[in-house]
Amino acid sequence: MNKRYEALLALDTRGKEESVKDIIEQLEKTFKAEGAKIEQVQRLEKRELSYALKHMTSAYFVNFIFEADTQVISKLRLKLKLDENVAMQNYLQLPAKKKAEAAA
Repeated sequence: MNKRYEALLALDTRGKEESVKDIIEQLEKTFKAEGAKIEQVQRLEKRELSYALKHMTSAYFVNFIFEADTQVISKLRLKLKLDENVAMQNYLQLPAKKKAEAAA
């Protein structure tokens, strides 16, 4: 059964600022290849980190809202852990999308 999720990713774009769009497109392909149906991609721009992460003081944040089977999350975690562009990843299960009530 598919559930809705939110994935917040911090990207290491040091020296690759001009290729952020390509990195995000590649991440979208990775999500789709694992069986996720992407609803929305929110580009949250580059932000300062509260503490240094892998020698980074800032990271480019992107938020994916998607539907997927519960097993997809563990596959994505493993795959993105190996991606040199992804410095941090956090997943959150969202409430089911409310269906529009039928007109009377």
